[in-house]
Amino acid sequence: MSDDLERFEELAETLSTAPSLAEMPRRTLADKGIAGPTAAHVIEEVHTPFNLAYLTFTTGSSAFQNIVGVVHSEIEGRCDVARRLFQALGIAAGRHMLVTYAPLVNVFSKTALERSGITWNFLSRSSRDAFIARVCRDKPDVILGESSFIRASLAEAKRLGFAGELPRGCVILTAGTPLDLELLEEAESLGCHVHDLYGCQEFGWLTLDGVPLRDDIALVASPAGDGYGELVVGGLPMADSFPVAESGHVCNPAGKILTYRRRRTHPEYEVVVLATPLAAAETVDRAARTILRIKGRVVKVSPSLRTHAPATELMLVPGVVGGAVTDDAPRFIGPVATKMFDDIVQAQVDLAATAKTDPVWTKRR
Repeated sequence: MSDDLERFEELAETLSTAPSLAEMPRRTLADKGIAGPTAAHVIEEVHTPFNLAYLTFTTGSSAFQNIVGVVHSEIEGRCDVARRLFQALGIAAGRHMLVTYAPLVNVFSKTALERSGITWNFLSRSSRDAFIARVCRDKPDVILGESSFIRASLAEAKRLGFAGELPRGCVILTAGTPLDLELLEEAESLGCHVHDLYGCQEFGWLTLDGVPLRDDIALVASPAGDGYGELVVGGLPMADSFPVAESGHVCNPAGKILTYRRRRTHPEYEVVVLATPLAAAETVDRAARTILRIKGRVVKVSPSLRTHAPATELMLVPGVVGGAVTDDAPRFIGPVATKMFDDIVQAQVDLAATAKTDPVWTKRR
């Protein structure tokens, strides 16, 4: 190697603005607040783009676990939900929560829990025995996990003679699967209070005991039949339908959405964007493709899209071949009713303004 080439190589290493592998920023499980064991995952490092606040995965309750991207502009909304949730339950800053399934923290976001002043930890292993040992030793103020797992674990603890070691009066937040109603009696014997959280990795927590946790949540007519409504957040349908009952949720009579009786909606709705406050239709089109890729929701842009509109306007149409658009098709007009959609569009706008580029991967038209 010539002297000139050696000097060039040294300068390239010394003066380069592009990072080496060792210099790249890293986002670990601990950085995301989910450094707990699960039997359903392996730990894999990935290259995550700067425009995502973090990656997570769906629960896999109805299909493969699919990748979910959470954008930075969503985080404030998740923080607001956490504040409402803990305020409604009377859980003050300084309380401690045991999380039985580490990825559930991603539904909150680490930032949301930190702002609420809640500390949390995990099981040593994802097993019933580890749950019993941890709960009896730590006596957490809040337990967050899947309801059947918690019910079976509490019952087993009693059979093992540890009833006197179990915490009294803690709050049990059930999530991930429909509420196991037998848990209510099991928890009552300990003076614990059970609450039913519904939400998803894609959009965060949406309801508590059948009461919406966001201002942009609505119910539309569901193909599941009379008495059912499909839940929509920010103009984006969840493909989950629930009975709506004036008698109220089993955990709260004021909650009218019976989230423990969920039915998958078929056919699912698709979203059509009719109007946008943005000047460029191309930005909306890119955001629509982004939503499909990171949230799994089909969003299409109307050929007659109105730009420079006062607010976003969305319409839901049946996602089937030949699905007809009727005069009474559900419509959502922002800014409140389309908040979730608009947050993701804002992420697309932010990306265009502050795109991160790599000189070895420059795309040219």
